[in-house]
Amino acid sequence: MTTPLRLLIHGASGRMGRAVARLAAERDDLVLVASVARSPFGDAGGEGDGASVRPPTFLPAASLADAPKFDVAIDFSLPEGFDAILALCASRGAAFVSGTTGLDPSQRDAMDRAAARIPVLWASNFSLGIAILDELVERAAAALPGWDCDIVEQHHTRKRDAPSGTALSLGAAAERGGAQPRYASLRAGDIVGEHTVQFAAAGERIELIHRAADRDIFARGALHAAARLVGRAPGRYRLRDLL
Repeated sequence: MTTPLRLLIHGASGRMGRAVARLAAERDDLVLVASVARSPFGDAGGEGDGASVRPPTFLPAASLADAPKFDVAIDFSLPEGFDAILALCASRGAAFVSGTTGLDPSQRDAMDRAAARIPVLWASNFSLGIAILDELVERAAAALPGWDCDIVEQHHTRKRDAPSGTALSLGAAAERGGAQPRYASLRAGDIVGEHTVQFAAAGERIELIHRAADRDIFARGALHAAARLVGRAPGRYRLRDLL
């Protein structure tokens, strides 16, 4: 029997950290050895967010250096906590998976430097479907020069940033294919996330659509990435590289 990979969750008290902990407990290939958060695990969140999952070790963020041995870290924290977990992974030779947003250019440069020593994956969206959509958008843009490209994203009313990080990532894929995307954002109800990339020309159009109905898909994608990143050569990876 293969020994499970040792997982550390950084940002464990947040919604995504809780979901990752809950879903990790259902897997045989990963074992949760530590959770790190600014507040004690279980202080926030509710039923269904992983509040009932208790890791063997809880560490306050200030004691991160005391973490037990781990093979891979999943980070859904805040920019102010990002540097410490990235540095710890680099020093210990552990793989690093992060969905922390709002990083500044120096933190992105730090990921590039760390990638010389360890495998690193950062993504704005861990949906496996979005990873495929990203590739399809790039291919469509390259195959349809001169077509209009529009990206429409819809999210719940509590989401503040617009366009969404995922929409911007899809736009970057379109740009790699030679298109010049335009953006539109809608905020309504409790929409988890919907992204439409439209290519249009005289008399015809193509729409590529992804709809997220459950936030667990992002936690599952992060766990998928973590399990497949361990053991790879140092470097920067995309989620679609691990499908």
